[in-house]
Amino acid sequence: MNNHRLLTRLLFAVLSSGGACCMAQSPVVMTLDEIFRCAEQNSVQLRPSFSAEEEARQEIELARTKRLPDVNASLSLSYIGDGFTTKRNFSDYQKAPIPHFGNGIGITVNQPLYAGGAITASIEMAELRSTAARYATELNRDNIRFRLTGFYLDLYKFTNLRSVVENNIIQARKVLAEMDARYQQGTALRNDITRYELLLSNLELQLVKINNTIDILSRNLTVTAGLPESTSLRPDTTILDRSLPKDGEAWWQQNALENSPSIKLAQTGLAISRKAQSVVKSDRLPKIGLQAGWTFDGPILVEVPPINRNLSYWWVGVGVSYNLSSLWKNNKAEARSQVATRNSAEKLDAAVESVGLEVRSEYIRYLQAYEELKTQEKSVELADRNYQTTATRYSADMALITDMLDAANAKLDAEQQLVNARIDIIYYYYKLLFITGTI
Repeated sequence: MNNHRLLTRLLFAVLSSGGACCMAQSPVVMTLDEIFRCAEQNSVQLRPSFSAEEEARQEIELARTKRLPDVNASLSLSYIGDGFTTKRNFSDYQKAPIPHFGNGIGITVNQPLYAGGAITASIEMAELRSTAARYATELNRDNIRFRLTGFYLDLYKFTNLRSVVENNIIQARKVLAEMDARYQQGTALRNDITRYELLLSNLELQLVKINNTIDILSRNLTVTAGLPESTSLRPDTTILDRSLPKDGEAWWQQNALENSPSIKLAQTGLAISRKAQSVVKSDRLPKIGLQAGWTFDGPILVEVPPINRNLSYWWVGVGVSYNLSSLWKNNKAEARSQVATRNSAEKLDAAVESVGLEVRSEYIRYLQAYEELKTQEKSVELADRNYQTTATRYSADMALITDMLDAANAKLDAEQQLVNARIDIIYYYYKLLFITGTI
C-alpha cells in the first residue's frame, strides 16, 4: 500500500476522533508494514536515536577540523611603570624612566604536517562511531518494530478469541433456552440449568476481560507507533493468508551474520578499539608543523634606556616536538588499549554465538508452530464433532449435563488453541526476522 493511502487512513482516524460524541469511531485497518512506517516517522522512542546519529555526524566534522591550521591573534594595551637599575650588589640605585604606554599585537599560525597518524585515526574513529550510532538506531528500530508486532498479533489473537467466545455464548444461550423448555416440560432438572448458567456467566466474564485486554493492546499499539491516542486500529485479516517461507536454518544463520545490528555493533566496537590503539601508539611519534607569526610591540624594553618605538617582525619555519615522557608513560596506555581490543573481540564472538543460538531455537519453534497448527486443526474438528454428538444425545436424553459441559469446554479450548497456533506461526516468523535484523 502506498504512502498516499496510508496518509488518507491516518487523516480519517484524526477526523473521526474529533467528530460528534454520539458517533462511534470506525476502526482503521492497517498492515504491519504501515504501522512500521508510522513508527519510524512519529515514534517518540526513536527520536533520541536519530539525535545521537546527528551528534555522531557532527563529531566527524569536528575531528576533521584538526587538519586545519591553528591561528591565534593577541592584542594588549598596558601601563608600564618606571624602572630602576642597581649594581650587582644592589648599590648605586638609579631611576630608569620608561615610556608608560605599552602595546602588543601578535598573530601566530601553526599548520599540522605530521602528527604520527593521530589526526587521521581520530577522524576514522569518529566515522566508526557514526556507523555505530546508525547500527544502534537500527537495533532500536528493530526492537520497536518487534514490540509493535507483539502488540499487533496479540490484538489479532484476542480479537479472534473474542469472536470464539461470543459464538460460544450464543450457543450456550441456545442450549439454555432448550433446557428451559425441557424444564417446563418436566424432562430437565433445575440444577442442570444452573450449572449451564454458570458456564454462560464464566464466558461473559471472559468476554469482559478480553475486551479490556484489546483496549490495552490497542492503546499500546497506537502510542508506540506515534499515532493519535484516539485511533482505533484493527489488524489486517489477510495476514494469516501470507505464504511464509520455510527456508533452512543455514539461510537464517547467514542472514543473521550479514544483517544483525547487534553483530554489526560488536564489529564496529572492535574496529573502534583497534583504531584507538593506533591513536595511543601515535603518542610515541614526533609532531611536525609549519609555523608562521608576526608581532608588533612597543616600547622596546630590551634596551637601556628603553626606546619609545614599536618593533615589528615576522617569521616562518618548521616546528618539531616530541613528548619524551611518552617513552615511559605510554606503556601502560598501550597495554590498556590492547586489553580493550581483546575485550571487543570477545564481545564480537559472544554476539555471534548468542545470535546463532537464538536463530536456532526460534527456527525450531517456527517449524514446531506449523506442527501445532496441524494438531489444533484436527483437535477443533474432533471437538466440534464431539460437541454435536453430545448435544444430539443430550436432546434425546442419552447424555448428562456434565457431558454437555465437558464437550462445550473442550470445544472452546480447542478453538482458542487453534487461534493461538495460527498467530504463533506469524509471531515466530517475525521473531526470526527480528533476530536476523531483517524485520
